Amino acid sequence: MRSAFDFAPFRRSTIGFDRLFDLLENSTAGQGGENYPPFDLVKVGDNEYRIDLAVAGFKPEEIDITAQQNVLLVVGKKSEETDGGDRNYVYRGIANRSFERRFALADHIQVTGADIKDGLLSIELKREIPEAMKPRKISIGGAEPQSEQIEAKANETVDA
Repeated sequence: MRSAFDFAPFRRSTIGFDRLFDLLENSTAGQGGENYPPFDLVKVGDNEYRIDLAVAGFKPEEIDITAQQNVLLVVGKKSEETDGGDRNYVYRGIANRSFERRFALADHIQVTGADIKDGLLSIELKREIPEAMKPRKISIGGAEPQSEQIEAKANETVDA
């Protein structure tokens, strides 16, 4: 499925926004059947988050979690022996299918851990902003401007 907007004119006239346009173009792709398993996104602290996925019936060894380059991929593959082949179901309402769920992560988001309990897969996330990118307070002092001091030093070396 292609995006309804054509970003080609903007791509030609901007530099350094390729990733942004890729995200915009791919944001609607593949969202048709991507609603299983259901999930919650919980803000635990100022810079800590948790994704809870409902994965009832899945064992920890049947779930694979991969984090790479701003994408978190959670894949669940049911093994053949737990598929219930020897059971005779009258009604089967519990989803027992394999899945692949992708989450786009913002910059500086790190996956710190995962745990499965009571049919919920909890993935812990933490935003770790580098010290150089954090806002800092600049104090206003009574010192003279730097440019005047540089000129005075330059004149002294020429006279000597």
